[in-house]
Amino acid sequence: QVQVVESGGGLVQAGDSLRLSCESSTLPLSSYNVGWFRQGSGKEREFVAAIKWRGGITRYANSVKARFTISRDKVKETVYLQMNTLKPEDTAVYYCAVDRRYLADDVRDKDYEYADWGQGTQVTVAS
Repeated sequence: QVQVVESGGGLVQAGDSLRLSCESSTLPLSSYNVGWFRQGSGKEREFVAAIKWRGGITRYANSVKARFTISRDKVKETVYLQMNTLKPEDTAVYYCAVDRRYLADDVRDKDYEYADWGQGTQVTVAS
C-alpha cells in the first residue's frame, strides 16, 4: 500500500511562515508529479500547488501565487511547500498527493487526477 505522509503544519499568526513536507516510504517521489491541496472547514478541497517530477515546472492557485513556493529535494525524496505571509483564509488541512503517471510531462491541478494521498496536516492561521 502506498504511503504518503505530510508534516510541518501548526498554529501560526497572520504574516508568519510555515514549511510543509511530503514524503513517501513506498514511492520514489522523484519519479512522479506531486501536488498540494487543501480543505478548509465546510469548504471543498482545492488545488494549491504542484511540481513536475524533475522539478522546474510548477503550478499554483492564484490565491497563493507569490506567497507559496513548491519545491523538491530529489536526494531526500521530499516535496516541500513553503508558505509565507500566511493569512487566516489559508487555514485548512493540507494534503500531499501523488500523480501516479510515471515521469508525466504535464502538471495537473484536479484532485481526481492524483491517485495517492496523505492523511493531511492542519494549518491554522490566527488573525
